[in-house]
Amino acid sequence: MKRNTLTLVVGIILLLIFFLLLFTFQVRQTEVVLVTTFAKPSAEPITQPGLYFKWPFPIQKVYRFDKRIHSLEDEFEQMLTADANNILANVYVGWTIEKPREFFNSFPAGTPEAAEPQLKGAVRLAKQAIIGQHAFSDFVSSDPKQVKFTQIEQEMLANIQQNALERYGIKVHFLGIKRLGLPESVTAKVFDRMTQERQREIDRLHAEGEREAIAIRSAADREKREILSKAEAEATRIRGEADAEAAKSFDILKRNPDLAIFLLDIQALEKTMNKNSTLIVDGRTP
Repeated sequence: MKRNTLTLVVGIILLLIFFLLLFTFQVRQTEVVLVTTFAKPSAEPITQPGLYFKWPFPIQKVYRFDKRIHSLEDEFEQMLTADANNILANVYVGWTIEKPREFFNSFPAGTPEAAEPQLKGAVRLAKQAIIGQHAFSDFVSSDPKQVKFTQIEQEMLANIQQNALERYGIKVHFLGIKRLGLPESVTAKVFDRMTQERQREIDRLHAEGEREAIAIRSAADREKREILSKAEAEATRIRGEADAEAAKSFDILKRNPDLAIFLLDIQALEKTMNKNSTLIVDGRTP
């Protein structure tokens, strides 16, 4: 009796498990699910995680799409710029499955790998179209202000976003230029052009330096002339005052010759005694 009961319980559990596997499916946090009925989408995609019911195959089938961001990198290939110069470039993109129904219609396998060839083609067309609208100096220039990487990337992104979303249900979130290169045929020309641009910049800076030097020298000369003129005027004034004082002293000494002789003796004595000398005189010396 106990064995029959145990067998019955095990049978019910297995039947329940079989029922769950056959009539239910689980949606994970990182995926979106599309259910088809007789190979045609029967409802809106399921984006919320949880447990859901379905009819068993072949009536209904569950397709799972990873809604995380996928990365893609195209080929490093040669393109032609607007001014007929060759340039090598490759870009990278980050994309997600935004519209599972359109994605399923375009790629019945439902895998990111199935969509990559078409997406690479769309990226290549966008890259070719945008690069063809820009001059070579927008990519390679000795002047950083002329380089337009950010603008070119945004133009490529806008070009591919609308086409990828409408045709494949794919949303491209970001796009960037990974590498740029130059064919050997144009490398020498680019170096020559960059050398010429650098030389023009050197000439411009040299001319500005010369102008600044001339202006500084002119200002210094003007200041020098002003200082010398003021110094000459001051010297003339001092000489005039000195001559006036000398004339007064000469007039005094002229009226008193003995005082003049006495002062000259005092000066001679000061000069003589200033050298640590010993002066011997007799008592008759004044």
